[in-house]
Amino acid sequence: MAYTSGKLTKNLVRTLGPGRHGDGHGLYLVVDPSGARRWIVRVTVKGQRNRQGKPLRTDFCLGGADVVTLDVARERALEYRHLAKQGLNPKYHKDQDVPCFEEVARQVHIERLPTWKNPKYGQQWINTLADYAFPKIGRMPVSDIDQPEILQVLSPIWTEKHETARRVAQRMKAVLEPGRVATARVKIR
Repeated sequence: MAYTSGKLTKNLVRTLGPGRHGDGHGLYLVVDPSGARRWIVRVTVKGQRNRQGKPLRTDFCLGGADVVTLDVARERALEYRHLAKQGLNPKYHKDQDVPCFEEVARQVHIERLPTWKNPKYGQQWINTLADYAFPKIGRMPVSDIDQPEILQVLSPIWTEKHETARRVAQRMKAVLEPGRVATARVKIR
């Protein structure tokens, strides 16, 4: 669910004058009077309140614009927002490495490959996920995938390709079950 249609462009990142320039979704380019440029993301951590009882908004530095590109800044901002939405403060949880759906799916495929009698079935297993699931949720961490994301994958094909949709649903379940266990282990730390 990464967004690529922010307000800033690579050219603007290089040429904007001093100030705080918003890209959207809480991502800002801060340009100092000296010309130094850095990325800031502002998130509201779910369930946390400041002293006045209002939601806690916190700014996090993502790095200098000379080192961190616009695309990388957007990806990192998205990760920080996902953590904050879960009620986790990105300051303490940013080092978590939650695998994405595609990584877990390919691992499950490799693990199950020897158990299938027909190699053609093994290839179909991963191809259906590559065709229908990876374009929509492939880069999402498995911890962020819930019913709306699953419906996003299955809804377009459910009525026209019902058998394919049923198989995709079964395969997604096979991917998400071990992924959720691994994610739970990461969160316990």
